[in-house]
Amino acid sequence: MPLNRREFVHGMITGPFALTLSLAHAKKVNAKELNPVGVSITKIREGEDLFSYMRRVKGGFDPRLYRQILGAANAFKEGDQIVGVAASDEQSRTNAHRLLSATRIHDINEHPVFEDKLQKLLASRVSEQTSMMTLGQLKQLLLTEKEQTIKKVASGLSSDVIGSVVKLMDNRELIAVGSKVFNSLSNSQIGARGYLGARLQPNSPTDNLDDIFWQVLDGWSYAVGDVVLGTNPVSSEPESVRAIELLLKDLLVTFGIEDILPHCVLSHIDVQAEVERQSPGSTALWFQSIAGSDDANKTFDISLKKMRDYARSRTGQYGLYFETGQGADFTNGHSHGFDMVLHESRKYGFARVLSQDISDAQKSVQKSAAPWVHLNDVAGFIGPEVFRTREQLVRCCLEDIVMGKLHGLTIGLDVCSTLHMDVSLDDLNWCLDQIMPANPAYLMALPTKIDPMLGYLTTGFQDHVQIREKFGYRVNDAMWSFFQKLAVIDANGKPTKHFGDPSWVYLQYRRKKGDGRTEEMILKEGRRQLSEVRSRGVFVAEGHGEKQSDLEPSLKIEIDQIYQDAKKSIWAQLTPEFISNVPDSISLVTQSTDRLEYILHPSTGEQLSKSSIKTIQQLRKRYDSNFDVQIVISDGLNALSIMDEGQLEPFLKAIRQQLQAAGFRTGERNLIVQSGRVRAGYRIGELLFGGLPHNRSLLHIIGERPGTGHHTFSVYMTSPPGSVWGQADQVDHNITKVVSGIAVTALKPDKAANDTVRILQQMNAG
Repeated sequence: MPLNRREFVHGMITGPFALTLSLAHAKKVNAKELNPVGVSITKIREGEDLFSYMRRVKGGFDPRLYRQILGAANAFKEGDQIVGVAASDEQSRTNAHRLLSATRIHDINEHPVFEDKLQKLLASRVSEQTSMMTLGQLKQLLLTEKEQTIKKVASGLSSDVIGSVVKLMDNRELIAVGSKVFNSLSNSQIGARGYLGARLQPNSPTDNLDDIFWQVLDGWSYAVGDVVLGTNPVSSEPESVRAIELLLKDLLVTFGIEDILPHCVLSHIDVQAEVERQSPGSTALWFQSIAGSDDANKTFDISLKKMRDYARSRTGQYGLYFETGQGADFTNGHSHGFDMVLHESRKYGFARVLSQDISDAQKSVQKSAAPWVHLNDVAGFIGPEVFRTREQLVRCCLEDIVMGKLHGLTIGLDVCSTLHMDVSLDDLNWCLDQIMPANPAYLMALPTKIDPMLGYLTTGFQDHVQIREKFGYRVNDAMWSFFQKLAVIDANGKPTKHFGDPSWVYLQYRRKKGDGRTEEMILKEGRRQLSEVRSRGVFVAEGHGEKQSDLEPSLKIEIDQIYQDAKKSIWAQLTPEFISNVPDSISLVTQSTDRLEYILHPSTGEQLSKSSIKTIQQLRKRYDSNFDVQIVISDGLNALSIMDEGQLEPFLKAIRQQLQAAGFRTGERNLIVQSGRVRAGYRIGELLFGGLPHNRSLLHIIGERPGTGHHTFSVYMTSPPGSVWGQADQVDHNITKVVSGIAVTALKPDKAANDTVRILQQMNAG
């Protein structure tokens, strides 16, 4: 299977899969559409709308100018600037607002910002009831009317219209709309007014079942986790996914709460379907990332037909769970020349269609309660090429909350930041304060703000406790009752002495399993298991600070230290001494002129320098066609993971031995790329393997995931025939597999080498 969304998008921020489109590398966007200076809109006339302006300055409709004006109306984000649709200044943005405000809904619908099969599907669901209104009038309706009227109107609005009207609102107005429109899940209060749920995200750097198990118990000890137990897997192999699914299901069944809380392993939907086929009843809620165009959806190996077929099959209690995020489309080379807000809105339109398909299927089997369908907006996960600041993160979240709610969706947020953005741990607290008045359905929930597997910043358990205290938000009633039965919350809703004690929850789990040992014995066993989890670098919170919403002081110090180490990792570079000590190495460089450019303009790290291209061309002549595997080593965003003692050297030794034993012929030279991202490896593969017979494999070792508490690297495996390598830009992440989290403190290098060769054999056998 191809990479799942978290593997793909996380790769974009940490070196692997840095697929960012830039002005220097714009494969999917015509260079003429790019405007690095910005969109300038001057001398508009009173009452002039967007289309009359185009007629006056262009003599008629101009698709490029149309997309530029729509983009110029956005609050500034770097991603729109890269695509060439950001306003050049505030006056141009104000003028774009005025033009858009005077434009009729009908005219927006008659001129889709981009046409493909998805757009045609979305257009088929649009009502004409408000078509003669202007967008300015629609904005006033949303601000002044009550929820029932808004939902009736919104049900007939196109995604382009919904994406356009939010551009006209400031943050205060977005909060006003978000705080009065709610779409709750059936038979629950998730997504209802005054409720804020939590997706427990018990990620493990190695898919260790104990790591996952104890993080779930930890969340419940803080009375957190009522939307879904949703784990991001390291491996998407069905056997591994099945094991995690069954673990999560066991927890729910043991406590008798499987009917009020689903589980989900966020692998590709095809993998989840295969797991369910092999083990009926093992899965519950099904996950898939979705995009805003046909081309971008191909990135996730999905199509309209595939997703609609899956939707129509979901007639049980739990339906589908989607993830999206502004910037994911253009960073994958599919901007199609229009802005991130409209891309995001089209994703919500896609989710709305799929939700309706599920509802129709439910009616066909005569079930009254609609299956759970919800969407998680992963805002801030890609990096500074999308947006950089805490203010932009808040703006993005508020836009997405309103767009999601107007599409009739139950929408949650992953209010998050990568380690190379200008958003700190403290900044995230400030962001939550700004966003929470809009009342999203849920947030992520981890033991601390740092994900131990993905290495990014998000919301911890005690953030939820703080938000409940500050904003008065409640947890889904059925789960709150469960937390009271666990005795972590008392009858009055106050924390008990067991609050923040996962060992206590473990005791309750063992009792439910019929364990008759003494309490002391079970608690001792629990503490031992907890110690083992922590020894693997997985964070587990216990207790609290001065306030129950404060992280325990020693753990806070540890998290702060990991944060600082992550910053150090991001800016580190491979040293000349290290490179010279790698055996049989050839040093290559990309087009990144320095570390700052590499971080802010990821595409420069995807393209080799002219001298490096010549070096590879010469190597091909020397190699002839004698080898079918090439090893590439890049720094990515964590050069320390490559340079740390005991990491790269044993992996290289083991991987070469096992490749030889498996019958592969590996090139004797190790290619080391400075300021390299995974697409730099693809370019190397094209130069080395293009046109050669049979499958040719590229193994790209790359540093990643600063912030996990480990210095980890990954191996990305790509192995198409030489005929595919010979087609420029044809090789991409959709045919690549990965072994990640490799470190002496996580997935041991020798075991990782074994996993790599095994998967590579499977790829070539297929």
